Amino acid sequence: MIDVDADGVVEFTQALVRIPSTNDPGRRERAAADLVAARMREWGWRPTVYEVEPDRPNVVAVVEAGGGDGPTLMFEGHTDVVTEGDLSTWTVDPFGGEIRDGKLWGRGSADMKSGLAATLYATRALQLAGPFPGRIKVCALADEEGLMIGAHHFVSEGLTADVDGAIVAEPEAGEICAVAKGALRLRVDFTGKMAHGAMPQHGRNPLPAVGSLLVGLGSLQEELQGRHPAHEHLGEVYVTPTVLQAGSEEQVNVIPALASVFVDVRTIPGVEHKLIADRVASLASYDGVAAEVSVLVDRPPVDVPVSDPVVAALAAAHRAVTGEEPVYGGVPGSTDGTVLTHWGGIPSVVYGPGGKWIAHQADEFVEVAEIVQCTRVFAEAARRFLNGDL
Repeated sequence: MIDVDADGVVEFTQALVRIPSTNDPGRRERAAADLVAARMREWGWRPTVYEVEPDRPNVVAVVEAGGGDGPTLMFEGHTDVVTEGDLSTWTVDPFGGEIRDGKLWGRGSADMKSGLAATLYATRALQLAGPFPGRIKVCALADEEGLMIGAHHFVSEGLTADVDGAIVAEPEAGEICAVAKGALRLRVDFTGKMAHGAMPQHGRNPLPAVGSLLVGLGSLQEELQGRHPAHEHLGEVYVTPTVLQAGSEEQVNVIPALASVFVDVRTIPGVEHKLIADRVASLASYDGVAAEVSVLVDRPPVDVPVSDPVVAALAAAHRAVTGEEPVYGGVPGSTDGTVLTHWGGIPSVVYGPGGKWIAHQADEFVEVAEIVQCTRVFAEAARRFLNGDL
């Protein structure tokens, strides 16, 4: 088994958690990315820093070990975290990185600074263990919690061209997730005509159009669920209206001219996003009120076969390190792996330390032992993938 620096990976996770690299203006990922790049340089790696947006860099290092030609494995993690929210809901400092009761506490401890740290220390462990063929591309990307601009920039720069497989280190509680739900987010804008509430005949009220659309969305969800049975790992298709905007409480006597509905659609393999967008446009049609549908986010589902080398290598490594048979699961949301697979053409699999459902909650934590174990699994998975030992 490859020897890993157990104390080092835990301490580095603590250092990352203590940086409030939240996905909101004013804090951003700069300091966390700088820390990652500095550790890479300490090991003699030569990271490249890509300025995606101000204070939002991607950090990418290519690590070789003199073993000759071979495939390229990508390890991916993100440096941003969601905000801490209401501090009164926390019983620990969200940016303290405290270790207590065998757990490392804090925002991003599970999602996903421990996973990011594990990818770095696994790669370093394999490098120190001796020559390996091919190379490992270690990537710390920005803005996974937002519009995934870091992953999209990575693809647009052509950095996926030489990658044969990617392991995304999101928290999955030991499950190997080669499938992920798709996300389609739509905005529907209705335009009517403003009028006095006492004289509605002089206006065109967009709110009945909103009501008609909401009823139609419920029927569309039922139709999609009937046509596409629940996925083994991902569950059902969901069509969920999440935001409504219209009128003003200060002017309840005014028929608004404008109304908007935002819709969050979560899909499974086999569901075509364009068909859904077209159906929503049809449902939004309402006499006397104009409607426009905009696609805000379009992330298709991921469905990588478990026989793919990157998945097979990870499964074999999990078995070798833990002594247990791998459990396969699915990602209920989307990750940077969605972008890497759909737009970058890379087979990706998601696996990392931390509970599957702990992300974005108060008192977020990760088991310290799980950080170390996952680092060992990553190192063994990389060795197997690069050597073709599946």
